[in-house]
Amino acid sequence: MKNSLLALLLLVGVFSLHPAAAQLYDVRQSSINHEKRERSALKVQVDGTPEWTRDFWQSWLKDTYNIKVKGNGLLGVGKRDILVAKQVPASSVSGKLIDLYALVTAPSDSVTELAVFAAFDSDTYFDPEKTPSEYAALRNIVTNFASAARVKAYREQIAAAEKELRDTEKEKERLEKERASLSANTLSNLEKIEALKKQNTENKLKSSQDSVQLITNAQLLETRKAKLQRRRDRLSTLDKK
Repeated sequence: MKNSLLALLLLVGVFSLHPAAAQLYDVRQSSINHEKRERSALKVQVDGTPEWTRDFWQSWLKDTYNIKVKGNGLLGVGKRDILVAKQVPASSVSGKLIDLYALVTAPSDSVTELAVFAAFDSDTYFDPEKTPSEYAALRNIVTNFASAARVKAYREQIAAAEKELRDTEKEKERLEKERASLSANTLSNLEKIEALKKQNTENKLKSSQDSVQLITNAQLLETRKAKLQRRRDRLSTLDKK
């Protein structure tokens, strides 16, 4: 719960600093060129990539209105991709079959614009003046999609923020454990160093004592060699008698 609240607050801060945030998800009347003619269209900008918007538009239409959309062309940043549903029933728009079109473009790396327009056939496209009720119903569809896209985007961004928070907490725990381990290792090394210093001091003292004893031993060795030689000489003299 705390993680979700923190992630949400982080997202609110990000959106409040986003200069284009106020324009996102607002449906506006516009037009596009299609089949060499200007067509009335409804446009909305959403927070996401063209691929994300394209996929969600298709899945949302299928789940909400049971409309299956097909895409033409290749999708890419800065490139266009027209999504088409030919002669499909849409009771919320009209009792007749309609052709539903959507054009996906990318004004920026993080914002996608969806332009939606419709027609009864290749000659009769929806228009706010000629087909006002159908055009208004189409606006409702786009508005509902914008609301759903906003919720989905926010949920995904909150989920991403929560994951980043969890990853950061895990990294914090790892660093704390590593720091504790290094501290314990350093303390152990210092204790070993002190023990080695003490051992070195004892070794120096013992070495000094051994040096003195070595000198004494050398003197004693010379004395005993001389004593042994004298006794050999005396024995040699006695043997000659």
